[in-house]
Amino acid sequence: MRTLIKNGYIVDPVSDLEGKFNLIIKDDKIEKVFEGNHYCDEVSCKMVNDEDFDEVIDAEGQYVMPGFIDLHVHLREPGFEYKETIKTGAMAAAKGGFTSICPMPNTKPATDSADMIKLVLDKAKEEAVVNVLPVGAITIGQDGEVLTDIVSMVKAGAVAISEDGKSVMNTKLYEKAMELAKECNVPVLAHCEDKNLVGKGAMNYGDKSRELNIEGISNAVEDIIVARDILLAKKTGTRLHLCHCSTKDSVTMVELAKKEGVDVTAEVCPHHFSMTDCDIKADDANYKMNPPLRTREDVDMLIDGLSKDIMDVIATDHAPHGEEEKKKSIADAPFGIVGLETAFALTVTNLLKTDKITLRQLVEKMSSNPAKVLGIDKGTLAEGKVADIVITDIDKEYTIDVDKFVSKGKNTPFNGMVVKGDIVRTIVAGKTVYVAE
Repeated sequence: MRTLIKNGYIVDPVSDLEGKFNLIIKDDKIEKVFEGNHYCDEVSCKMVNDEDFDEVIDAEGQYVMPGFIDLHVHLREPGFEYKETIKTGAMAAAKGGFTSICPMPNTKPATDSADMIKLVLDKAKEEAVVNVLPVGAITIGQDGEVLTDIVSMVKAGAVAISEDGKSVMNTKLYEKAMELAKECNVPVLAHCEDKNLVGKGAMNYGDKSRELNIEGISNAVEDIIVARDILLAKKTGTRLHLCHCSTKDSVTMVELAKKEGVDVTAEVCPHHFSMTDCDIKADDANYKMNPPLRTREDVDMLIDGLSKDIMDVIATDHAPHGEEEKKKSIADAPFGIVGLETAFALTVTNLLKTDKITLRQLVEKMSSNPAKVLGIDKGTLAEGKVADIVITDIDKEYTIDVDKFVSKGKNTPFNGMVVKGDIVRTIVAGKTVYVAE
């Protein structure tokens, strides 16, 4: 099977390619990337002829990028299949341009053993249209008391460890987990939240929380654990990745840590650079996520951090919930919003089109940098690599419509928003898994 993608504008920071190129896929690999009407192999140079290919994709006016990689999703299976499944979550990922996704371990039972890692991988092999790269829990049952068998989970296929949804509050236990992660050469994906400080907080602490009479979550809830985790990473030499950073001081601490040589990376979610707590007009739980929407000052700092490459990754924290759950008050509803099908458009609309980041930076933060965080051989369109590809239209304008989501989750504050940036086609291992209607 040979496929030609022609006339597209390729953006691949790893190969340092940006411009109009053609690309040939042979079976599941990228065979050739070339300019003009001729390409050369080891024997001779040939003129491009559509008839020589099984499939021809004309990407004129479109952008061809390495498939996006989401370090932070919740697929809910096993245990909460009414919210999402590995199959539906993978379909949503494909529609969003993601060719690889990392499901967090806060399932029921938790993904806290080699058997559970294998269960996720086996299910994904049967039903997922994208690469599913599971993350193992740090403690058994995510109860924060007994370490999991990290070594066996990594051998079974875990690409990282995390206690996402909470922090490991026992610092000594967490230090040991970091040491084991370093031995296994996998990163620690850190959800930074001091559970003793958060209390019953449900949204950002400030004027809006007081107006709605809802208990607030201060920046310190995040900042204290960010500081702790960076210091532990400095001590242990572990690869630390900070999930869903939301505060101005998180950006400052990441910058300082990098200057000191700490092996730390950090992600920002589209909702955290697209909205502030002032955008919450009423007691609507579709605006409830953890960490919460912060102030304008925090958002501006997050955007500045992305612009200056202090913050490395854009991830979704895709967190689907049932409709009835999100009809509750912000005070009582579960945390989380969906993000796989809106992340690219929000990034294009709020960062690329406003000249906060370049197209190259967008690809770095959604593809090549996540691959580096995990240490996997993806995030590039280099010849010989697996053909995980997304074709995009950065100028297409449309209105976000939850009724068109393929995810089971419809919980988003962005419904009805006019955005730019659409996914035209998603290709995984040479096979088209999504095409826009």
